[in-house]
Amino acid sequence: MKFFLDTANVEEIKRVNELGLVDGVTTNPTLIGREGKPFEEVIKEITGIVDGPVSAEVVGLKAEEMIKEAREIAMWAENIVVKIPMTEEGLKAVKVLAGEGIKTNVTLIFTVAQGLMATKAGASYISPFIGRLDDISADGIKLVADLRKLLDTYDYDTEIIAASIRNINHLEDSVAVGAHIATIPGSLFPALWSHPLTDKGIQAFLDDWKAYEDKLEDK
Repeated sequence: MKFFLDTANVEEIKRVNELGLVDGVTTNPTLIGREGKPFEEVIKEITGIVDGPVSAEVVGLKAEEMIKEAREIAMWAENIVVKIPMTEEGLKAVKVLAGEGIKTNVTLIFTVAQGLMATKAGASYISPFIGRLDDISADGIKLVADLRKLLDTYDYDTEIIAASIRNINHLEDSVAVGAHIATIPGSLFPALWSHPLTDKGIQAFLDDWKAYEDKLEDK
């Protein structure tokens, strides 16, 4: 599985990227807005850090607006993927952009039907939102599993980005059902590499080593 970092914070991206864990980055207007810097500046800075795909989202609602924005955004760096909302107008835009060789990430997927429509329109990636489905007592992981079955059955090249990941279970379950990618908030990463038993084990080893050294000194 590939890990994408779901943030626009450059320092956060640098920190996790140093661990070799960042295969790409996803952003959205909310995340960009938190940085207090121009959209283009933030995206270009991120693409200079990360070699993998960097999703940058359009804000237009009409296909013509999305296409115009996407063409401009795609020129900022070779590894940019244009994020498009899952709407009828979005599907129109994806079809045109796919024909021009511009990669797209269709976001806000909540049903298999939406995933299928985006895939057939030519999306490079589809992003089912696990946490938001769980919020309404739906099954986000089942959606990811069903989408993976769909892609495998019909041999589509589109990749699934498991999004709206809120906890370790979301990540591990996404792995189990075959999501190609998980996009993870920077705040969640420390919880992924940490465990109380790991900390306890390290402390036990250190205590044993100190006891060993003390014994040598007493001889």
